[in-house]
Amino acid sequence: MSWYVLYTKSRSEQSASKALEKMGFEVYCPLHTEVKQWSDRKKKVTSPLFKSYIFINLEEKDRNKVFEVPGVVRYLYWLGKPAIVREEEIRTIKNWLNGEEYKEVEVSHLSAGDRLTIANGSFKGREAIISEVGKHRLKLILQSLELVVSVRVSDALKK
Repeated sequence: MSWYVLYTKSRSEQSASKALEKMGFEVYCPLHTEVKQWSDRKKKVTSPLFKSYIFINLEEKDRNKVFEVPGVVRYLYWLGKPAIVREEEIRTIKNWLNGEEYKEVEVSHLSAGDRLTIANGSFKGREAIISEVGKHRLKLILQSLELVVSVRVSDALKK
């Protein structure tokens, strides 16, 4: 069995995941919780880490069954074939989200286009390209995983 990446309709990740699980498939929809602030309140919001993407572990022969679920659009393809994610990479994302290997992130003198090697944590040793340096977020491109990771910059780092 292999892990495939499914593209879903916008904001359908969680409902599609639940429906696929009811069909007996192993599905992973990585979620993260963040505090959102409106003018009158703050609220903890749980949302998918990868918008419009979920991971599904299934046999090649069962690939078409996923289209029975509302919200599933298509598989993600790489070089003309369905993209396959290694078990190790799924474990890495799970460990990272569970905070087992989380280290504080520090940003200094970085600009878009810079290349760096991640020194600690689940992505240790992986090369990344800085895509964007914003006031509140830093976007990294992890080419080996075909991911763009958005990291919130803490107030302490915004000096």
